[in-house]
Amino acid sequence: MSDRSATEDDDVVAQFGRTVRALRQEKGYSQEAFADLCGLDRSYMGGVERGERNLSIRKVALIARSLDMSLAELFSAVGEAEGSVE
Repeated sequence: MSDRSATEDDDVVAQFGRTVRALRQEKGYSQEAFADLCGLDRSYMGGVERGERNLSIRKVALIARSLDMSLAELFSAVGEAEGSVE
C-alpha cells in the first residue's frame, strides 16, 4: 500500500498539465492546433492542461510524440517542473 495521498496524485496530474501547456506554448501551438496534432478534442486537451484529466499512457505517448519528445523526456520535464515548485 502506498503512503501517497489523493492530493499528491492530483498534484502530479496538475503538474503534468502545466508542463504540457508550457511545452506546447514553447512550440508555438495554440491549444486547438495542438489538440488536432495529437488527435484529441480541444476541450479534452484543456482538461489535461488544467489537471482535470488522469490520462492513459497511450494519451501521454500521443502528447509526447506531438511534442517531438520521448516519454522519458516528457516525464523528465514534468519532474523538473515539479521540483521547481516545491
